[in-house]
Amino acid sequence: MIRRALWGMALTVALALSAAAQEPAQYLDVFIAKAKPEKRAEFDAINKKVAEANRKNNGDTWVASEIEYGEGNVVTFVSTRTGYAEVEKGTEAFFGALAKAAGSPAGARKLFQEFNNTISSSRGEIRRRRWDLSANVGSGAAAQTKLVGESRWVRTIEVHVRPGHTREFEEQAKAVKAALEKVPNGPASYASQTVVGGGNVYRFTTFRKSLAGFDAPSPSLEELMGAAAYQKFQKVIAETTMSVEVTLSRFLPEISNPPADIAAAAPDFWHPKPKPAAKPAAKSEGAKPAAAAKKPAAKKEE
Repeated sequence: MIRRALWGMALTVALALSAAAQEPAQYLDVFIAKAKPEKRAEFDAINKKVAEANRKNNGDTWVASEIEYGEGNVVTFVSTRTGYAEVEKGTEAFFGALAKAAGSPAGARKLFQEFNNTISSSRGEIRRRRWDLSANVGSGAAAQTKLVGESRWVRTIEVHVRPGHTREFEEQAKAVKAALEKVPNGPASYASQTVVGGGNVYRFTTFRKSLAGFDAPSPSLEELMGAAAYQKFQKVIAETTMSVEVTLSRFLPEISNPPADIAAAAPDFWHPKPKPAAKPAAKSEGAKPAAAAKKPAAKKEE
C-alpha cells in the first residue's frame, strides 16, 4: 500500500460541512487501489512486506479490505485519524518505517515503483465520520473499535448526492437513523462523508462476523418509518441522489497493520502465527543411505 502525502489540504473544506458531531471529529484516511489481475500475486507480496515493515518499525496503522461483491481486485486501506495533523504524522511514520526496512529512502522508492507496476489505478480520500447520521453506535469510536476487530465482513452503501441537495438528503438520513434506533439492540450503522479526494459522497457501513450475520431478520425500513414517512423518503432520495451502490468486502489481515485495540479484539485473526515448516518425510526402515548404495564392491583377494 502506497500512502500519498495528503498534508497541506485546506481544512476549510471540512469546516464548511454541516456535521453536528456527537464526539470529537474523527477522520478516515483512505487509500484505494485496483490491482491488475495478472499482477495480483506481486501486489499481495509487496503489501505483505509493507505491513511487516510498519509492524517492526513503529510505522503507521491501517485495516485492509477487498471487495468480494462489486468491482473485482479493489483493495481499500483505512487508517483512523483524529484530525489533519494526524494524517501528516501517520504518513511520515509510514514512509519512515519503509525506509528503515529497505535500508534507505532509495530502497523505499524502489518498493513504491514495484507497487505501482501492480496496479491500474489508485486514489486517496479523507472522509469525516458523521456520528449524527450513524445509528446504534453506542459509545461511538470505542464501540466501533471492538466491532471492527471482531468482524470479518463489511457492507457499504455508497450514495452520491447531487450538488445543492445536501440538506434534503441529510434530513432523510437522520429520519432513517431515528427509525433504525427503534429496534432494540439493532445493528450499528456508521456514516461517513468524503471531504477530500472525491465528490459529495456518503457511505453507510455495517460490520458482521460472517456473511450469515446479514441474514438476521429485522423489520423493513417502511415498517419502521411508517408508510407516509417512507414514501417521502423514497421521493427525496430519488430527487437528491445520482447513484447508490452496495458492496460486500472482507478484511485482509495479512496486509493489515491494525491499531492495538482492534487487534486485541481478535489477535489470532489479525496477527496469525506463521505456519510451521513441513517436516521431511521419514525414511523407510529398509532404505540404505545414498553413500552406502554408491560404495563400490570390495575386490576379491587373489
